[in-house]
Amino acid sequence: MQLPAILDIEASGFGRGSYPIEIGFCNGEGALFCGLIAPEPEWQHWDASAEALHGISRELLRRHGRPVRWMAEQLNARLAGQTVYCDGWGQDYPWLARLYDAAGVALRFKLDDLRGLLNEAEAQRWRGVVDIVRQRQRLTRHRASSDARVLQLALGEIKNGVAA
Repeated sequence: MQLPAILDIEASGFGRGSYPIEIGFCNGEGALFCGLIAPEPEWQHWDASAEALHGISRELLRRHGRPVRWMAEQLNARLAGQTVYCDGWGQDYPWLARLYDAAGVALRFKLDDLRGLLNEAEAQRWRGVVDIVRQRQRLTRHRASSDARVLQLALGEIKNGVAA
């Protein structure tokens, strides 16, 4: 089974005013792409608990973040015409839209909810399989591309009937 591309976004926080600070994906062949995003001047929201979760500081973004236009163009070039899945569509889509709005670039791929790929029994097993895959991968950091890869591997295991 060819697995779909999975995208993950780390953000400055949750809710109103938050914005994307890192976007990563794992394409259908398993190759990873990830990049930090330099916040726009008007993007001021910052949540210390979100920073504690993903470990990305404002200083790291200042030093290594790429412009929003660069990130939007990279995502379009690498994902154009595809349906790309995420596990938090209700949060990820607004963050992605905020990036593209700030960049002044049209989104050239579709972002959809990964849960739409799961039947009811698979959805009930999802969290447990994700946790097992994360442990097996020995991931301690909560970063966009590695999270996307974990989600893709978990989807593959569920679809191939691997027991959690």
